[in-house]
Amino acid sequence: MKLRSDFVIQDVDGTGFLVPLGGESFHGIVRSNETAGFIVNCLKEETTEERIVDAMCAEYDAPREVIAKDVNEILNTLRGINALEE
Repeated sequence: MKLRSDFVIQDVDGTGFLVPLGGESFHGIVRSNETAGFIVNCLKEETTEERIVDAMCAEYDAPREVIAKDVNEILNTLRGINALEE
């Protein structure tokens, strides 16, 4: 999976924004926290949910179960706005 090419990631003063270019299925802007921003950045290239969890476990000091749950929730949100190619 990866982020669809019609979504752009923009960082403004440390806050991440995900903006759709086409607006076919989602009309708005998604503001992300640090965790969501990390996940979205992982999605710039083809990856899997498991690889994202592995990358977050290497970066953050948190239980794997908690990280996996967070990754799953954020991916489901991105699916909900049709931001992922799977």
